Amino acid sequence: MRIIYGLLSLCFLIFFHELGHFLAARVFGVTVESFSIGFGPILFHKKRGTTDYRISLIPLGGYCGMKGEKDFFNSLEAGLDHIQAENDSLYGVHALKRIAIAFAGPFFNLLFAFFGFTLIAIIGYSYYSFSNKIILATDIYPELHSAAKDAGIMSGDEIIRINNREIENFRDLMEEISQRPDEKIKLTVLRDKELLEFSLRTEIDKSTGSGKIGVIAADKEAEKYEAKRYSFFPAIIQGAKECGKIIFLTGKGIFSLFKGVDITKTVSGPARIADMMGNIIKESFADGVRTGIVNLFNFCSIISISLFIMNLLPVPILDGGLILFALIELISRRKISPKVLYYIQFAGVAFIVMLFLIGLNGDINYFIDLIKGKK
Repeated sequence: MRIIYGLLSLCFLIFFHELGHFLAARVFGVTVESFSIGFGPILFHKKRGTTDYRISLIPLGGYCGMKGEKDFFNSLEAGLDHIQAENDSLYGVHALKRIAIAFAGPFFNLLFAFFGFTLIAIIGYSYYSFSNKIILATDIYPELHSAAKDAGIMSGDEIIRINNREIENFRDLMEEISQRPDEKIKLTVLRDKELLEFSLRTEIDKSTGSGKIGVIAADKEAEKYEAKRYSFFPAIIQGAKECGKIIFLTGKGIFSLFKGVDITKTVSGPARIADMMGNIIKESFADGVRTGIVNLFNFCSIISISLFIMNLLPVPILDGGLILFALIELISRRKISPKVLYYIQFAGVAFIVMLFLIGLNGDINYFIDLIKGKK
């Protein structure tokens, strides 16, 4: 059942993305010929006005089919030096309108994430964590390396501050360290009632891309903590801050792929994402409605921001590619040649296929480990 839950959640996020394109296309005068939840063979459809609304077989996406999306192919076959399009088609409207239509999909993903983080800030949540007292990982696993040990930190120390952030418990510590791979940081430590300061450079976990310093929690029993709850307007501000934070961290995660991180483990395909989503839904709601809602919206909001960023990459066939072409058209004040667009699109397809294969390989390895009981 968890796969089904995950697929439904992922399908909703992509539906919401396509809804952004749909509404923007209608606002800016582009005819929407089809709007589908899912892709592949059509199961049900109903035409209203100029749009054929569909539910398709494969619930891993969806699409908003706009009039004239393939006009450049027709112009290419006709040997034209520009894209010939009707006024109510995608390439027939002004470049600024095309940018707005392309941006609307990713923007709706960002909007969902903002709503999700704001909701979490309002309803609050409880969580369990160990204290901020640590043991050096090398004390338990001598074969490991510990940047904390090299800096002079000792087992039994309490890490109370990292840079300018106060550390209340081990969850705070791991959150701060994980988002700072290969960075120089300052730690304030409490040792025998004395405050000490240390500087060190974090390491990169090659399997996840996150930072680490080689410490583990000293306590064996976790305590319950309650996250701060916000009233409506402060929650809006908190939701916006959280969106900004996740956008920044996601961007850092993308750049960490160029630092020797195992891309087959860090890039997930839709099957693995759906399984993770389903697992979160199943386990979180078993702990209570509030816990389930918080964890579901938190994970979906993070995935939404990933969709926001990935779709804005200046890669042909993605929204960012369409925006890039429109910007070039605005700056140069001339239409892009269909032949040039065709070759760029071909390169974009190759890039997406490469990502798909990497994600598929990661999914396969993930489920093999799951079957073997490693997950």
